[in-house]
Amino acid sequence: MITGELKNKIDSLWNIFWTGGLTNPLEVIEQMTYLMFIRDLDDSDNLRAKECAMLGLPYQSIFAGEVQIGDRKIEGSQLKWSVFHDFPAGKMYAVVQEFVFPFIKNLHSSKESAYSKYMDDAIFKLPTPLLLDKVVTALDEIYRLMNEAQSSDVRGDVYEYLLSKLSQSGVNGQFRTPRHIIRMMVELMQPGPDDVICDPACGTSGFLVSAGEYLKENYKEEIFFNKQKKDHYMNHMFHGYDMDRTMLRIGAMNMMTHGVENPIIEYRDSLSDQNPDREKYTLILANEAVICRLIPEKARNIKEFAA
Repeated sequence: MITGELKNKIDSLWNIFWTGGLTNPLEVIEQMTYLMFIRDLDDSDNLRAKECAMLGLPYQSIFAGEVQIGDRKIEGSQLKWSVFHDFPAGKMYAVVQEFVFPFIKNLHSSKESAYSKYMDDAIFKLPTPLLLDKVVTALDEIYRLMNEAQSSDVRGDVYEYLLSKLSQSGVNGQFRTPRHIIRMMVELMQPGPDDVICDPACGTSGFLVSAGEYLKENYKEEIFFNKQKKDHYMNHMFHGYDMDRTMLRIGAMNMMTHGVENPIIEYRDSLSDQNPDREKYTLILANEAVICRLIPEKARNIKEFAA
């Protein structure tokens, strides 16, 4: 749960967006997600470089050397958050708009991946260099407080608090499940390395992310030291469906940030008679309201369990 100074900083960041001209809560969440993803890319790249150095393994940074963006080239290091956040506002805005954002849109090599499909029509909407400068400064402070919290859950708690603002605003929040409930449900179901997991109304992929984190905690060696099981985890295990492309875009970035390279996240009405899936998944993780709509005969049992 987010409280105190960290909560105040997040609320202040939200107000920065609103006073800067972005007032649609879904757009605010989307733009925050892009920027958090960009910052996390820098952190995760540094972490993987350190891990490979400790293990004596080669590592090629995604920011190494010159990076081709359209018909132009730029030094890859300038795409790193830790570098461009020190630029003057005008230069930072130009680098993010012209290079960093196109870079993340084309980050995944497979054009058929969930990430590529839903990033293709993503738009950078921060209107001014001053707004971007304020947002970057505010996010740096939020990440500083998250690091000081020394809690493995604080990153997810922050994102959960941001998503709660959708519910407060009455936008796509009616089936948002609190993070601690998601974690409890995942622990009760105990997903394994061979499962095929589906959330039929995935939203921001909260259930899928939690299942992935559970598997990392409990089956790390079994999955990541086995070529076939690692491929299953990265490319075939996680399935999510939704009817909102913004949610799909956020969900794909959320999964990729958490280390799942190619989740199967697609636009689909899971309640449609044209849904072709039969006995395809070994585990369904979803909000209870969604399950009650998908499987009406189970609704009474779910309500009794919840009571």
